[in-house]
Amino acid sequence: MKQTVKWLKIFTIVTILLIAGCSNRTTNTTDSKKKGDTSGGTLIYGRATDTVTLDPHNLIDAESSRISKNIFETLIDYEKEGTEVVPKLAKEWSISDDGKVWTFKLQDNVKFHDGTDFNADAVVYNFNRMMDESHPQHQGDFSIFNRTFKGVIQEVKAIDPQTVQFTLTAASATFLPNMGITTFGIISPTALKEYGENIKDHPVGTGPFKYEEWKQNDAVTLAKNENYWVKGLPKLDKVMFKVIPDNSTRLTALKNGEIDLMDGLNQTDLPSVDKDPNLQLFKRPAGSLGYLTFNLAKPPYDNVKVRQAINHAINKQGIIDTFYGSVAKPAKNMLPPFIWGYNEDVKGYDYNPEKAKQLLGEAGFPDGFDTEFWIMSTERSYFPQPTKVAEALKSDLAKVGINVKIVSFEWATYLSKLTKAEFPFAGIGRISENGDPDNFLFTMLSSESVQNRSMYKNEKVDELLRKAQTTIDKVERTKLYKEVQVLVHEDAPTIPLAYVETPMAGGKYVKGYIPHAIGYESLADVYLEK
Repeated sequence: MKQTVKWLKIFTIVTILLIAGCSNRTTNTTDSKKKGDTSGGTLIYGRATDTVTLDPHNLIDAESSRISKNIFETLIDYEKEGTEVVPKLAKEWSISDDGKVWTFKLQDNVKFHDGTDFNADAVVYNFNRMMDESHPQHQGDFSIFNRTFKGVIQEVKAIDPQTVQFTLTAASATFLPNMGITTFGIISPTALKEYGENIKDHPVGTGPFKYEEWKQNDAVTLAKNENYWVKGLPKLDKVMFKVIPDNSTRLTALKNGEIDLMDGLNQTDLPSVDKDPNLQLFKRPAGSLGYLTFNLAKPPYDNVKVRQAINHAINKQGIIDTFYGSVAKPAKNMLPPFIWGYNEDVKGYDYNPEKAKQLLGEAGFPDGFDTEFWIMSTERSYFPQPTKVAEALKSDLAKVGINVKIVSFEWATYLSKLTKAEFPFAGIGRISENGDPDNFLFTMLSSESVQNRSMYKNEKVDELLRKAQTTIDKVERTKLYKEVQVLVHEDAPTIPLAYVETPMAGGKYVKGYIPHAIGYESLADVYLEK
């Protein structure tokens, strides 16, 4: 007998999408429409950095996910203003008593952008692409799949055209929420067969918008899916994601009407946006964390006292007051308070340069040492002014004898170098993909995770994280995650810097936009009222 989980509401979650350049805003919006008209037009979204890939199965970054979220859809999704699971391409599902078999009933009459049918065979083809190394389209690293589902999914099979079944190796508490991560968007098998590894430049999904053009380091343009399976959506004709690296320049473009929506506001600009009658201020829920990571494979960061010393040497509150403002709070755990399982009882490292000097002396570095600190060159939501934050860190560390050389790279290069663990000490961040603690703690701290930037390995932490993945009871899982946070705090493989409630701005005429905690959202419900 199976326990059936059915959901009554089916809707499309909103997403932040970006842009292709244009010099005159009046040629791209609904200026010709009467006030109150809610259909058509082009939304231009300003962002700091470009997309890395349009292949959802191989993305690892938020900028790629913004685009993917609007082109591709997953079997399940999350509430518009929360992280509870809701239907998407699957309209309902059931789970076997032993927790190992999940059966999904799929939506009817859904087609890919190329006109081919979405069905159970398409789901099987996509997951086999990620699971099976002999699959003809198994090109890429599939990093997120390997982190979440490798060794978890045993088999995926089509029961009938509208029913797909996943058999797991063991019961999994994270299986369902992980299914909504953007990387598991379903690609047209026909397109995969035609384009192969070049699918990254020719994305074909079932989402509200279709791919039109990508001018690298300039803009990505998506067009309305006229045959979208959700009636009445999307409301826009196009969305364009425009790269404008500098926050202040981006805000000027918004004020001049050259773009409609933007992220990456400087904290000093919040009051002026709030007071501007032509603009509106949005705040993305604090599901993101900015942090510093040591590379434990490179001395002296293999010494825990050095890591603890640097934790004490950095004035988090001063950095937040100067560069983040009221939208951020000092962090002490590698999990935002927004996510359940947060351990409030952990006592953060206080700003104490004298304590830092003492620990450096005990570690064998009484006079400090020279090091490099790596940072991205353009703003991220968790690092609004990365170069300036790096300069502040350099100043703090100089006070305890650590001489820092700042090294910066553009976003795609930076991600690649971090993945290869080439750095000694670096700044990075994480945005919740699904609202589950595993998505932060396992991803950043398990020795099995490719996104464990610090190369941290603690057998007890690994054991607890794996146990939490197979423990269905939420109370018990919470205990496990709280214990992990205590152990990690003592080992200090990272420095949690700031929990960020990301500020955004848009024209008053932008309606229906709800920023989501996962860092990006579908723009299907958004419209321009002009």
